[in-house]
Amino acid sequence: MFERIREDVRCVFDRDPAARNAFDVLTTYPGIHAILIHRFSHWLWAQGLKWLARVFSNIARLYTGIEIHPGAMIGRRFFIDHGMGVVIGETTEIGDDCTLYHGVTLGGTSWDKGKRHPTLGNNVVIGAGAKVLGPIVIEDGVRIGSNAVVLKGVAAGMTVVGVPGRLVSAPDEPDEKRQAIARKMGFDAYGETHDMPDPVATAVNGILDHIHMMDQRIEDMCKGLKDLGAEVGDSNMPDLDSCALTHVDDREIKTGTGRPDEHKESGSDS
Repeated sequence: MFERIREDVRCVFDRDPAARNAFDVLTTYPGIHAILIHRFSHWLWAQGLKWLARVFSNIARLYTGIEIHPGAMIGRRFFIDHGMGVVIGETTEIGDDCTLYHGVTLGGTSWDKGKRHPTLGNNVVIGAGAKVLGPIVIEDGVRIGSNAVVLKGVAAGMTVVGVPGRLVSAPDEPDEKRQAIARKMGFDAYGETHDMPDPVATAVNGILDHIHMMDQRIEDMCKGLKDLGAEVGDSNMPDLDSCALTHVDDREIKTGTGRPDEHKESGSDS
């Protein structure tokens, strides 16, 4: 038991840069208080002292704002960061090295007895405010984004975002063609890191790939027409600067909306 307590304390230093020393963690971290009390209340639950286990569970909830049912099975090196509003149901099973942030709910969707709460594998990270509901399996290495609502099982190594939760995968490194088209369109979603996929950027990247494919086909068609003797003029995508606002008499007039001189003040007619 004491070895597990030491592991719970040590894992905080790996996942929270604000942690200073073991005394600080043991005395000021509500997530540590909640998990330590849970391990004791879970032992009482296993011994058949269910009422007493629930009493200690409620003490932890009042003291930390974290509600963990004493029947929940939690693995080693479990870390709850901040923790306020975390709820973990009775039949929840959590593997080793998992991390939960504040406002996370591991809840049920049924009033039936039996397994009704999620099962988490190892190395699962669940962001603030996320809800994982029902007797589903979240496999090893899954990342669940903040405020996501997950109602279906998730395969190992995947990332889930949104409401309802949808799977996203890390974007491929952009090739030169995609970057060139993106620059022409005025779109740039290529940051320095790709740790958390952006669904919007992923969708636009798909559009860029489709445009690249269409451009290639058009080039092939033009080449074929030229080989047949047809006159085909070369054309490029318009420069975005040509679509900029034009200044007329210190006022901005959008191009393509009429002749600029029509917007000039007429002086004597005003």
